[in-house]
Amino acid sequence: MIKTSELWAKEVINVVDGRRLGMIEDVELDLRIGRIDSVVIPGRAGLFGFFGGTQDLIIDWSQIQKIGQDVILVKIDKFLELEHHRKKEEF
Repeated sequence: MIKTSELWAKEVINVVDGRRLGMIEDVELDLRIGRIDSVVIPGRAGLFGFFGGTQDLIIDWSQIQKIGQDVILVKIDKFLELEHHRKKEEF
């Protein structure tokens, strides 16, 4: 068993590409069944936070592969496609 407060101290890493996604900022709960539905990682702002909006990354609990002592490993295949699409829109 793990406490939600322990989640905030762990870095989230995508096992698909080894990318560091950040630290968990929040969790979404399903109160009907009493479990964590997903975790939220804050989005990154543009240059000094002035350019471009931020969009939080919401990771479904089923995408979590392993919760270790220091990191949380997740598997997000679609993340790479979203990043590629977002970079195309910037140009």
